[in-house]
Amino acid sequence: DGVTEVLAHHRESLPDKFFEVPCSEDYNSHRRFEGCTPRKCGRGVTDAVITKEEAERIRRIAERGLSLGGSDGGASILDLHSGALSLGKHFVNLYRYFGDKVQDIFTEEDFALYRDVRQRIQQRIAQAFGISSASMYLTKPTFFSRINNTEAKTTHDEYWHPHVDKVTYGSFDYTSLLYLSNYAEDFGGGRFVFMDAGSNKTIEPRAGRVSFFTSGSENLHHVEKVHWGTRYAITISFTCNPDHGIGDPVLT
Repeated sequence: DGVTEVLAHHRESLPDKFFEVPCSEDYNSHRRFEGCTPRKCGRGVTDAVITKEEAERIRRIAERGLSLGGSDGGASILDLHSGALSLGKHFVNLYRYFGDKVQDIFTEEDFALYRDVRQRIQQRIAQAFGISSASMYLTKPTFFSRINNTEAKTTHDEYWHPHVDKVTYGSFDYTSLLYLSNYAEDFGGGRFVFMDAGSNKTIEPRAGRVSFFTSGSENLHHVEKVHWGTRYAITISFTCNPDHGIGDPVLT
């Protein structure tokens, strides 16, 4: 796959790393929001925003929710906003399908932690790109992912294809990933790879590590196939367009 440079090793604790890259033209075909739409593009990684203990607590939220379902293939998702949950070869609405049982799975404290973590990541992204966090809005889909080495059963399980978030999800302007398990300890493979011309730049997941980037084709990326173990992460994405904003999930 060409030259691979590791931007963040799983064994190192990074206070902050940021790499600026030239912006693509993807943003020109969308409405621009001054003071938010990317004019400075790039990618960052930090181990100083979320503690390892918080990451473990958030992973337990994912584990409890995904224990209700799970894909027949290797990739399962749980979206606390929409209620989307992988179940077999399909998706169900967690809140409708399980009704009041959801109150036995999650607590108000779980959702409060989720909100707090989302806010800290949002502030860190705003700081890195020199914008106001108030001009950013959480957008969908925002979801937990659980990946193992089970063979894909549907196209939804094929998480490893290269893609551009702004193309796949038009509303995305800034994407972040919070890793909830450790590369080489909890799973093998499953590294996050930026695909640059002539080389690949790789981030090795570490529990509590946040990677974030502008969502245009300047950050074409994919996730390597997981060879063993289980990889947990949460994708949290932001838009500059208030029409595409969503609220934090609430325990109804």
